[in-house]
Amino acid sequence: MSSSDLTDKKGAERLAVWIIIAMGLGIVFGWLVNIKAISVDMSYITLLATLFLRAIKMIIAPLVFSTLVIGIAHMGNTGGVGRVGMKALGWFVVASVISLGMGLVFANVLQPGAGAGLAPPTAEMIAASQEKLANFQSGVHDSGFVAFVTNQLIPTSIINAAGGNALGENKLLQIVVFSLFFGVALGSLGKSGQTLQDMIEQLSHVMIKITGYVMKFAPFAVFAAMAGAVANQGLGILLTYLKFILCFYLALVTLWLMLVAVGHFFLGRRVYSLLHEIKEAFFLSFATASSEAAYPKILDALDRFGVSRKISSFVMPLGYSFNLDGSMMYCAFAAIFIAQVYGIEMTLGTQIAMLLTLMVTSKGMAGIPSASLVVIAGTLAQFGLPVEGMVLILGIDRFLDMGRSATNAVGNSIASAVIGKWEGELLSEEDAAKRRSTLGPDA
Repeated sequence: MSSSDLTDKKGAERLAVWIIIAMGLGIVFGWLVNIKAISVDMSYITLLATLFLRAIKMIIAPLVFSTLVIGIAHMGNTGGVGRVGMKALGWFVVASVISLGMGLVFANVLQPGAGAGLAPPTAEMIAASQEKLANFQSGVHDSGFVAFVTNQLIPTSIINAAGGNALGENKLLQIVVFSLFFGVALGSLGKSGQTLQDMIEQLSHVMIKITGYVMKFAPFAVFAAMAGAVANQGLGILLTYLKFILCFYLALVTLWLMLVAVGHFFLGRRVYSLLHEIKEAFFLSFATASSEAAYPKILDALDRFGVSRKISSFVMPLGYSFNLDGSMMYCAFAAIFIAQVYGIEMTLGTQIAMLLTLMVTSKGMAGIPSASLVVIAGTLAQFGLPVEGMVLILGIDRFLDMGRSATNAVGNSIASAVIGKWEGELLSEEDAAKRRSTLGPDA
């Protein structure tokens, strides 16, 4: 192993350690604020997490566009794109059925909502929670300084900053579709399109470099995110919903084990090397409750593992639209939980219909905090369940979102590695080690 490889490895491990430390410090700090041991305006603390997530959203669109276009152009023909796309979509459909099915099974077997002692929400609770959810999702705060920094300093899209509208909304699925067309067209130009292809490839290198800069800020954002969640809800909220939280995380751990087992079937013992490479992305997505935050680091980890960038840059964006394993499990689990709390019996046929509905409505979910709440609300309304039940899980959603976001990162990483192997685009362990030695410290 070369000296540069050792440096990169140590740097990644240091960042992972700092993220874990920041999580612990954030919990302690938030608890002290919650019990009034210290007095702090938390809007200034959570601003760190807000700015980090906005910075991530700012680079996602150009990063996905540039890496996906180059990956498709390097495939050379539409047959290659279609073949990889069909394999990826086939994997995602199977993973979706398993994730949603496990959510339904665990919710029915463990009965987290039965005898929970949670009364149906009052009108005042519903109104307050709706306002809270709207503010949380928009990231808008009352403080003039915080509002200025949040809304004016860092754009969520460079196109929005330039006065754009729809194209600047960072809708990942739409970006993927446009990039697919663009990449296929660029690849079909052959030599005449080489100049533009080289420019876009350089753009991808620039975006990866920017990603390295942004990621150095991750521990501060993790600290702020954890502190804000605990300061707002307190540790007591975890005890109130302890059964629901434990049941859901038991289901998630089971799903993790299943994903690793499937990865072991296709990748052998190398799957454990993959898990080692993505641990930084895992902790980052867990602490920030954002799959999107981990996207650049997963690309980096897959590079180091030996997956061809033309595969990872194609499969990963598709996965973030179609393969959010943790989020899909949560949607099914939470819907059944709410029905149980209200004492509503759901037949097997109704639950299967719900699973099929979630197969469709869960696609294209953004990998950002609490995005699945919108899907759950729509599902509840469609199947005659009280939408007001959303209030019952809103208080702990952040803690649950952490687990499902980390699961999304694991699922898409394994999917990319397996599809890379199927396509013959996965380097051997020896060649992967050589590749790591050529990667710069910010790669």
